[in-house]
Amino acid sequence: MKALEVTGLSAAYDGTGVLDDISFTLDRGALAGIIGPNGSGKTTLLKSIMGIVKPASGEVRLFGEPLNAVRDKVSYVPQRQSGDWDFPATVIDVARMGRYKKGKLFGRLSAEDKKAAEEALEKTGLTELRNRQISALSGGQQQRVFIARALAQAAEIYFMDEPFAGIDAASEAAIAGLLGEMRDAGKTVVLVHHDLHTAAGYFNSIALLNRRLVAFGPPKEVLNTTHLRAAYGVRFGTSADIFGGTGPEAEKAGDR
Repeated sequence: MKALEVTGLSAAYDGTGVLDDISFTLDRGALAGIIGPNGSGKTTLLKSIMGIVKPASGEVRLFGEPLNAVRDKVSYVPQRQSGDWDFPATVIDVARMGRYKKGKLFGRLSAEDKKAAEEALEKTGLTELRNRQISALSGGQQQRVFIARALAQAAEIYFMDEPFAGIDAASEAAIAGLLGEMRDAGKTVVLVHHDLHTAAGYFNSIALLNRRLVAFGPPKEVLNTTHLRAAYGVRFGTSADIFGGTGPEAEKAGDR
């Protein structure tokens, strides 16, 4: 069974097309990146899969089912800028939010729920900050709080919108390591990403977008010069710029 199947997905805002006939599938345990230039529809694709944006056409299935049948298996990490970081909550408060079921935000948490939240903090390296107000955190720490909340849900597939945006190198390395651990544990992770240079090392599958799906597959197949110029324009350099200029990595991903 596939973790994610997207078939003929199109979306529009105010009558203007944003996504055109997107189709791809992901196996369980994939760590996949959605990349492309600004305005290419990356976030819209993520939100359409999650049902936050209603597609104009097409179908999305998660673990062989429509979204509403498997919502308990799905977790979403929005862009950090969407959070209200002045809200009076601590790190552990936010992590525990991942254990509340829909419509029961103020219900009582069990010992198991509290343990799951603590484990999520440990995995994200936030245990020592558990009682700190979220407004006092750095950007990288705030992003890890969002991820801790998602981990506490114990989902099977995670969708993340630009988790590396606006954070320092140390936080990026920590989050990248965590994503790899999630993949190794059999979780499926799909995230919007903007940095081509790190995409090749982070993901085992890449969807390259520019309103349509330019290419999908392993990084070395997707990030070739033909595909990159189709997505980013003819002035884009070559795939050798992504894979370090010369050597076998560049040759494998070069002009074809």
